[in-house]
Amino acid sequence: MASLADLINLDLSDTTDKIIVEYLWVGGTGVDIRSKARTVNGPITDASQLPKWNYDGSSTGQAPGEDSEVILYPQAIFKDPFRRGDHILVMCDCYTPQGVPIPTNKRNNAAKIFDNPKVAAEVTWYGIEQEYTLLQKDVNWPLGWPVGGYPGPQGPYYCAAGADKAFGRDIVDAHYKACLYAGINISGINGEVMPGQWEFQVGPSVGIAASDQLWVARYILERITEVAGVVLSLDPKPIPGDWNGAGAHTNYSTKSMREEGGFEVIKKAIEKLGKRHTEHIAAYGEGNERRLTGHHETADINTFKWGVANRGASIRVGRDTEKEGKGYFEDRRPASNMDPYVVTSMIAETTLLL
Repeated sequence: MASLADLINLDLSDTTDKIIVEYLWVGGTGVDIRSKARTVNGPITDASQLPKWNYDGSSTGQAPGEDSEVILYPQAIFKDPFRRGDHILVMCDCYTPQGVPIPTNKRNNAAKIFDNPKVAAEVTWYGIEQEYTLLQKDVNWPLGWPVGGYPGPQGPYYCAAGADKAFGRDIVDAHYKACLYAGINISGINGEVMPGQWEFQVGPSVGIAASDQLWVARYILERITEVAGVVLSLDPKPIPGDWNGAGAHTNYSTKSMREEGGFEVIKKAIEKLGKRHTEHIAAYGEGNERRLTGHHETADINTFKWGVANRGASIRVGRDTEKEGKGYFEDRRPASNMDPYVVTSMIAETTLLL
């Protein structure tokens, strides 16, 4: 008698050319990611080979009940680490039946910015550091923390090992390998300053690919925590008080910044970012004011400043960039729950088009 695990892991390749495609999209909150699956003839090597699909937008906060159909446009495909074989995940964006992007479709505008000839010529690189917190399912309290209580103060937990310092490493490592399997350019992981908090990095990836990859990496992490019975939180300050918040530091460079004389280009770009600080902060994630206090490795939300190797700045430039006179910089302002389509395209727009 086959077990449930046997059936889940059935290899279909010898019996059918059909594959399962998991369609992913950003939901109505702008932070949630939704998905549903359909069967298609495989193999699929490009998103353009997939049919558009629809879903009930009234159930995701994206359409009224009397006109609820929202259309999914496939945009980027990834190998499915859960079903494996030729099965795939596809990141989609969302439109009305008339072909108009719905309000929560931030990818469409981002694609326009990245397709601009000035932006495309600069081959924008992004490396996004996604911090997140793992919570105990029934109490919504960080993993490894005593229920209703607190662990010892911060200090021993960052990049640490040990049963009393690192909580959830099995989830983190499973996610790391699943992202590599999927084809996501995940470049590393580490334990964060607050116990129960971790980080993974996506990139360097060019243009809109960085955001597609980050959204799919978030989806994979949601699925893995689902299996583990743990809750994933992207709240930028899940625990008030003397605990670090969670950000999505966004590392950025252009072709001109990576070439000789690039440090001067970087300084001009940072100056442009400073002039639009208020607009960027407004688009950098909900609840960010609870995180950007000027403490716990952040700059105050109302202050824009940059510095070399300064983790208390809005923009940090690395020592290597200063030494070599070229390279990249890190925007430390985005919250963990930011929409990468918004943040990456806004940085490109401010530094290259304004």
